[in-house]
Amino acid sequence: MRAIVWIILAVWLPAAGAWAQGRRPMTVAELVTYKGPDREQMLYAGARSEGKVVWYTSLAGASYKAMAKAFENKYAGVQVEVFRASGSDLTTRMIEETKGRRNIVDTVETTEGNLMFMRDAFLLRPYHSPHFASYPEEAKQRAEKGLFFWAIARESYIGFAYNKKLVPQAAVPKDFSGLLHPALKARMGVTLDDPTSKVIGAILKTKGRELVNKLKAQEIAAHAIIPPALLDLIAAGEVAASPAIFRNHVIVAVEKGAPVDWVPLDLVPTNVGGAAIAAQPPHPHAALLFADFLLGPDGQGLLEKYHYGNAARNYGFKRWRPEHGSTTEKYEKDLLSWEKLVREITRR
Repeated sequence: MRAIVWIILAVWLPAAGAWAQGRRPMTVAELVTYKGPDREQMLYAGARSEGKVVWYTSLAGASYKAMAKAFENKYAGVQVEVFRASGSDLTTRMIEETKGRRNIVDTVETTEGNLMFMRDAFLLRPYHSPHFASYPEEAKQRAEKGLFFWAIARESYIGFAYNKKLVPQAAVPKDFSGLLHPALKARMGVTLDDPTSKVIGAILKTKGRELVNKLKAQEIAAHAIIPPALLDLIAAGEVAASPAIFRNHVIVAVEKGAPVDWVPLDLVPTNVGGAAIAAQPPHPHAALLFADFLLGPDGQGLLEKYHYGNAARNYGFKRWRPEHGSTTEKYEKDLLSWEKLVREITRR
């Protein structure tokens, strides 16, 4: 028996050594599964030959430019070509490129709802990253054969923002029921977009339709602007508060001296962005190297500087991803019903 084992090892070991020392994964299908200890060096060598990575992202502000620069500084000779747009625009763009048989994008970073659409449209390829092990299971979208479609690279939390000079501490809500405080009547505002709709979804999930109906008596003003612009109105004192403002925007405003603060309520709707690989990346080594960078210590450390949350960290409040575990059809239906409620309970 021992002799048989030695014969098998004698045949197998040279082949394994050849993989580690000489033969390298060549096809995209081989690359996305590669777990060798020389992964980073192998991907970097391939990426340098490819020369660039094309990155589609919906990261806002200066963060995505800083991410590209940090990657180029670490991996000299690999240029990052960035296209920044909303998640829905990225999805539309990738669908049109696929129809035209144009393989342009390598790595994608965008919101989970849009990643779901991309996955269902066969625009993404499952892959392995050594950094997946650092993320909780609920922060990854599992595929077959131990691979994943994406992992959550950043989180943004939606909660109650207020002007500390206008809202007395006793009126600052501790939960969704606190939004009915008399001191907040006719003094709150919301935007007509996804963050507000998700707050309505969170209220329905935790308190039910009755509380949503009661909010109409609070005479909440609807503003056709984006959440950061509404936060500017709160900082300027034109609006006292809003239940649908991103935590990271408030942190930035506070750093600039604005008299605002942010508190989480019962359930914190959480916008997340995941790192994924295109189905047919024209620069596969660079695509995987960049995804590893986004999910690893370098990328995560940079995103934390821009006050994005980390999926593996406990911030002391209960997070909720409305799209997580849902189908694209159900999520679309939920969003439409929440948007309808927002319009019903607010004033123009």
